[in-house]
Amino acid sequence: MFIPRKKIRGAAAAAMAAALIGLGAGAAGAAGWPPLQEGGHLYAGSNGTGPVTTVDLDDLGTCHTLSGASLSVQVVSGSSSLVVYSGTGCTGAAWASGSLAQSDLPWAALSYRVVPA
Repeated sequence: MFIPRKKIRGAAAAAMAAALIGLGAGAAGAAGWPPLQEGGHLYAGSNGTGPVTTVDLDDLGTCHTLSGASLSVQVVSGSSSLVVYSGTGCTGAAWASGSLAQSDLPWAALSYRVVPA
């Protein structure tokens, strides 16, 4: 017994459509993040939501204490990254972003410093 080519093609097309729908669902999960944009941004909420603090990536080494806690970060730069701290005045636990990052932070950040990538 054999399966006609038309049925095989139909089954293959259905499998491809299901795979593409699955990929689309994965992209929808990342939809909460704002589009990538040049510069550094700290967000009060997770997944790039809430009020945003724009970071001057040219201000290397200066410690900045935030007016409120940040829970997520987005950095798009070829030469700078961020180190965020759990305490004010760049104290406490530290986490480094890298020069291309979009991430929820492991804890609320209260201060940050721009460093070379």
